[in-house]
Amino acid sequence: MKQGLSGTIPMSTIKPVRKAVFPVAGMGTRFLPATKAIPKEMLPVVDKPVIQYAVEEAREAGIEQFVFITGRGKHVIADHFDHAYELESLLANREKTSELNSLLEMLPQTGSVGFIRQQKPHGLGHAVWCARHFIGDEPFAVLLPDDLMVGKPGALSQMITSYKQVGGGTIVAAEEKPRDEVKRYGVVNPGASDGRITEVKGVVEKPATGTEPSNLCIIGRYILQPEIFAILEKQERGAGNEIQLTDAMAQMIGQNPFHAVKTDCTRFDCGDKVGFLAANIAVGLSRPDIAPQLRLALQNIVR
Repeated sequence: MKQGLSGTIPMSTIKPVRKAVFPVAGMGTRFLPATKAIPKEMLPVVDKPVIQYAVEEAREAGIEQFVFITGRGKHVIADHFDHAYELESLLANREKTSELNSLLEMLPQTGSVGFIRQQKPHGLGHAVWCARHFIGDEPFAVLLPDDLMVGKPGALSQMITSYKQVGGGTIVAAEEKPRDEVKRYGVVNPGASDGRITEVKGVVEKPATGTEPSNLCIIGRYILQPEIFAILEKQERGAGNEIQLTDAMAQMIGQNPFHAVKTDCTRFDCGDKVGFLAANIAVGLSRPDIAPQLRLALQNIVR
């Protein structure tokens, strides 16, 4: 038996999280003109596209199957996670072993990746609903690639540890935000806390200033149960006239455990220009191969 915030639950009833959903259908209008022909998820942080960091985080957490919810013009994401035989052959012939290995190591296993077209942009809840046949009756993770989570172990690994600790259910990653930023997020109505884990009594999507239940805000990592698809099936509209995942999660409260987890990773909002630049600097400074030169360049710029 496992004792969590929500009570004692047999460990045998907790299904493992093996599948992950990556909603990547957004247009990336905040990065125009760069994203006119290149998906925002393919913009590089140092030398890897944003989407690759999310996939690597999922793999580290034990995810075995990956589904991308795409839109028009996103075929390059599928190409990125496929073999490029001409390039691989060229690198092999030129004995560029490290470059070749970097390409091969990031590829998911054959047959473990799926792509589903979200034909109309009806919101995050709708994007997740599009994955229902791929997920089936299993718990699953959702990773928003715009949120680059830097740290080891990764954010999803830490969430899965908490998922097992509290007996399954719904888990969201959360951060405390300044009050003037809370209105941009789904916000937790908190219950009991145990270290980094907080019981969720309610959630509100983008509350008006002064009505927020706390400053504990949901960020782009989720562990969800398949029962949420029945709620999303209703296609009910919420904030912004979109089908909100937060609203569907709120209806799950009381059906199974629901907790927010504050990971010790650093989050960078790569959907924002300043956040994207900050991510490049932070990741660059963490890389021994380029950190000394980058640090010197930054010092020169500041002068």
